[in-house]
Amino acid sequence: MKRSRGFRFPRTAKGMFLSGFLKNPVMVGSIIPSSDRLIRKMLGRVDWQNTRLFVEYGPGVGTFCQPILDKLAPDAMLLAIDTNPDFVAYLKETIHDPRFHVVCGSATDVERFVADAGFDHADYIVSGLPFSTLPPGVGDQILGATHRVLRIGGAFLVYQYNPSVRNFIARQFARIDHAIEFWNVPPAQLWWAWKE
Repeated sequence: MKRSRGFRFPRTAKGMFLSGFLKNPVMVGSIIPSSDRLIRKMLGRVDWQNTRLFVEYGPGVGTFCQPILDKLAPDAMLLAIDTNPDFVAYLKETIHDPRFHVVCGSATDVERFVADAGFDHADYIVSGLPFSTLPPGVGDQILGATHRVLRIGGAFLVYQYNPSVRNFIARQFARIDHAIEFWNVPPAQLWWAWKE
């Protein structure tokens, strides 16, 4: 008699996302992926002509990955960093682009991952990590490493559901632009933190 392994979500983007949320809601942050409108607005301020390395923290099932790859130059790279090995495996299976590189690890180690990829800085970093619910000290480590690895004129693009996260970002970034995307569930706060 076969033993049941329990219910498994289908290996689709929605199934993987819901499974990841249920396994670790503190790290995933939302039960559904970001809307197309949020993605377009978040990426709308990127200077694509001068972007050689774009980094994403917590790509999940790749909601931002293809829109970023669609804009990246042929000689540029998207480096995605996720702590969830299921998401990393899914991205490796579904995104077949030589400019895409995904690693399993923490955004606290972004400087090492950027160096390992052959770059000395990142031009832009996008993150939907839920900073307000990360373990104590982890958010500060990520923020410090992010500021160090960004080039002057680059930006840290952050979308969150907690408006107080702006105060957290302001610990490292003086110039922060803000918008709200209401056509998202739930409505999202968007910040562009520029390194000057």
